[in-house]
Amino acid sequence: MEPVSVEAPPSKSVSHRVLIGAALAGGESLVEGVLESTDPERTRAILSAAGALFEPLGSGAYRVRGVGGRLTGAGPGAEPVSCDVHESGTSCRLLTALLASGQGRFRIHGAPRMHRRPLGGLTGPLGELGARFHFEEREGYPPCVLEASGLNGGAVGMALEESSQYLSGLLMAAPQARGPLTIEITGRQVVSWPYIGLTLQTMRDFGVHFDVSERDPEAGPDAPWRAVDWRSVRAARPGGVRFRVRPSAWRAGRYAVEGDWSGASYLLAAGILGERPVIVSGLRPDSLQGDRALLDIARSMGAELEVEPGVERARRVSARPSRLRGVDVDMSACPDLVPTVAVLAAAAEGETRIRGVAHLRIKESDRIAAPARELLKAGVSVEERDDGLLIHGLGADFRLDGRVLELGVWNDHRMAMSLALLECRGADVRLDHPEVVGKSFPSFWDSWAALRGGRGRVAERRSDNV
Repeated sequence: MEPVSVEAPPSKSVSHRVLIGAALAGGESLVEGVLESTDPERTRAILSAAGALFEPLGSGAYRVRGVGGRLTGAGPGAEPVSCDVHESGTSCRLLTALLASGQGRFRIHGAPRMHRRPLGGLTGPLGELGARFHFEEREGYPPCVLEASGLNGGAVGMALEESSQYLSGLLMAAPQARGPLTIEITGRQVVSWPYIGLTLQTMRDFGVHFDVSERDPEAGPDAPWRAVDWRSVRAARPGGVRFRVRPSAWRAGRYAVEGDWSGASYLLAAGILGERPVIVSGLRPDSLQGDRALLDIARSMGAELEVEPGVERARRVSARPSRLRGVDVDMSACPDLVPTVAVLAAAAEGETRIRGVAHLRIKESDRIAAPARELLKAGVSVEERDDGLLIHGLGADFRLDGRVLELGVWNDHRMAMSLALLECRGADVRLDHPEVVGKSFPSFWDSWAALRGGRGRVAERRSDNV
């Protein structure tokens, strides 16, 4: 069959970071290709409340007048500036650190689910550097009031078992500190490491000065550090990587957002599971986005994926219908792909073991329990493990021709888009809240209808069960 072509959405992760860089810069910047979805909108609104000016130009472009370094909140005795992150964990973690590097009082709050997602791994180090937090309900969780008077320089450790966004936030706050800041990774495990590369790339693009060093953590605390090119750090072990950021000015300029590998994963997976090839344009195969790992994971499962040669920045990636086999894969570096890979695994021969993602319990939903329970409704046996999933694939027998599946999305955009993939195996998928895709991919259902040949618009049903 002839392939169907669709466009990748702009990267949500890069959109957050570029908006922040332009807001911190002195002077005027032009940012293009920003994802117009609820999460970046939250980031933009909070940056606006803290002093930056955003002029929309259409099609995801903004003219931005930055604050020249320091975000500003309310003065003494005044109500703190409201910083409503809604359900955006990225906005919450990145901006908590950025606001702490500013001046004034801010109230950080969001939707009920956000108030159950921990923040103490970030607020603890920020407290050591001079920020003060007053937690309204539970220590280490939003909602909280931040009293900021800038950050001190010095040295601080940070554990990343829960989220790499803690480190990304502190790295982007560090240029505003009163002196050089050294950050060393501590704890037991590092998750979502590739997103640190996106943060460092943004800082370098905006003219921020930093250096990265490595050492062997097995050699003890006195082992010497050696400077490395930050692009060469593909993974990290606690005690083995440190960052040194010098006070720097963010440079205004013109910046563009690349295509999103996370959003593209559902479109490419549809090409693998469906009956016709899918071509997704606008992706960078050399991207630092962690979810580029879909190429390697899907290929290891036997998927036919091809990257168009000869184009430097944005290429087309094609996916063909493929017979899949189970794999054992550590997804700690790309946890957002887990719901997608879980559906691919359901159609694979043999077992698939997904490891290294215990922190998915504290995402928008419990992304270990959610795929397990929803795939069970499709007849797939999935075992929850402490750090992931064991999926018993059905291979060629995974056919759902005409079967009506009423599924819950758990108020999670990634669950909604991954469960839509069951239509590629013939199911009549009915999701309780298909609109949640607006968090990261507002045009998803239009793209989905295009690649399904005008079919497959997920029906909405209301339910009190999710």
